[in-house]
Amino acid sequence: MAARWLFLGVGAILLAGCEVAPQEPLALAASSPAAATVTAPARASVAANARCLPARGHTGALAGRTLPVSRVSDIRLARGEVVLTFDDGPIPGKTTRILDTLDRAGVRATFLVVGTMARSYPRLVREVAARGHTIGSHTDRHPNLSRMAHGAALAEIAKGERAIAAALSGSGHGMAPFFRFPYLADTRALRSALAARGTVVLDVDIDSKDYFRTSSAKVLERTMARLRSRGRGVVLFHDIHARTVAMLPDFLAALGREGYRVVHLVPGGAGACPAPAS
Repeated sequence: MAARWLFLGVGAILLAGCEVAPQEPLALAASSPAAATVTAPARASVAANARCLPARGHTGALAGRTLPVSRVSDIRLARGEVVLTFDDGPIPGKTTRILDTLDRAGVRATFLVVGTMARSYPRLVREVAARGHTIGSHTDRHPNLSRMAHGAALAEIAKGERAIAAALSGSGHGMAPFFRFPYLADTRALRSALAARGTVVLDVDIDSKDYFRTSSAKVLERTMARLRSRGRGVVLFHDIHARTVAMLPDFLAALGREGYRVVHLVPGGAGACPAPAS
């Protein structure tokens, strides 16, 4: 499904989402995109006594463990554990209402931010971080990286990271070394380049498909059906859609009724927390 953009005075707003100590942005080793390579960014650290515990200040029944992640293989979830992720924002109104809903449920999520949105709404990026959520990157303009030259794709990732780092500058919060490919369209070369510099690619287990023009009830039904089938997983939402905003309270209520716990991903450094017995 192609992304559609609406151009306003404040910048480009993504209307349809993907289908299927501050950190330094990704650095390019050469000025030419074709020759670009990546170097490791500075890492945010997690205090040892905060590892494997429920999110501090978030004590709702849904709040599960905090999971430090240094590599893709660290994301090992037990049955009944879910990770909430939101792509393509932030956007005024919708993202704020999602933050309010997450606060009421006492859980934290990961927001994969698009660079153009970070430049348009830097205060909202800082608010997401200040409310205790993890911020990763999702390129600058949301292109399909698998259709771009390797160096140009790396430059696109770098530009998005710079925009997010600028938005967070001076806030006391940093960007996690987490990244998601727009449209989930990756290449082996890009994944290898990102892994080599310590960036964790966040894949998706349960795609809510909230970018389809359906009702919030349908999004809820589809997402819960897939979650029940898998029993655990990383869930993909988009914080730019009204249907997602409307669906989220009911989704979190359903998680609670069925005994799920929401795991909060944070940057690692000392390895992942062990998953509880399935």
